[in-house]
Amino acid sequence: MNELVRPSRLAPGARVAVVAPSGPVAEERLQAGLDLLRGWDLDPVPAPHVLDRHPDLGHLAGTDADRAADLQRAWCDPSVDAVLCARGGYGAQRVVDLLDWDAMRAAGPKVFVGFSDSTTLHEAFAVRLGLVTLYGPVAAGIDFVKNARAQDHLRATLFAPETVRTLTSAVASAGSGTPLAPGRARGVTLGGCLTLLTTGYGTPHTRAGARGGLLLIEDVGERPYAVDRALTQLLRTGWLDGVAGIALGSWDRCGPYEELRPVFADRLGGLGVPVVEELGFGHCEGALTVPFGVGAELDADAGTLTLDEPALR
Repeated sequence: MNELVRPSRLAPGARVAVVAPSGPVAEERLQAGLDLLRGWDLDPVPAPHVLDRHPDLGHLAGTDADRAADLQRAWCDPSVDAVLCARGGYGAQRVVDLLDWDAMRAAGPKVFVGFSDSTTLHEAFAVRLGLVTLYGPVAAGIDFVKNARAQDHLRATLFAPETVRTLTSAVASAGSGTPLAPGRARGVTLGGCLTLLTTGYGTPHTRAGARGGLLLIEDVGERPYAVDRALTQLLRTGWLDGVAGIALGSWDRCGPYEELRPVFADRLGGLGVPVVEELGFGHCEGALTVPFGVGAELDADAGTLTLDEPALR
């Protein structure tokens, strides 16, 4: 697995497009997110359909065609320096095949930020554009508009990425607990929401496997048996063959962690690679921003992920 192209960091005055490729967006929270971005001396521009609702399918932010058009238009606009998702939910899988990837590749690299359902897009940007992306808070997300830790870490990643090259596990920082599987490993970061990785397997926009990678996974609202099922799917398909190491993020509303930990130990312990717990990204309060596509070292004993280079140039 090769490292991907790193986009340029943002500077004051950078134009940021906010799009909704997945679920419907709450206007009040969007406005709060836009205000926060303006406070960072950025120029946020909401996409034309960012507040749309699908006429028949209430779980979608507008029609597939409009959501895809917003994303592609923003990406291909030379005045736009970054594209931020407004929220997750569901729907990115319905737009990824509608995008003109040749046109988006020709537009050149820029920053992409999103998490959860945007896992589908992170994989597509890696496969189709060979581009580093940021798995972090969304512009209309409650964590982004209300949590200082999430705000500060994303801001540092965008403007001064050399200051946030090491992520530390909550278990390690608390000074207690042991790694799920000890050791150190080097590789290229990839991952996202576990459910989206499994449902994307076999499609043209998802990698065939995690060989040589440091896999960062998390999820929300999936019971322990469903997490078991998803990991078993990745094991049975061979997608996890050759993975160098694994970092686990948050598992909000997935059941008590004492019920999840045996699942991780059973399904991942036999891989013989380091596994770090509770790295602090995903659907959790104060979520960290993690880059996908950069070389890094995972130290399970120290509970750290250290990037070889800043996420952005």
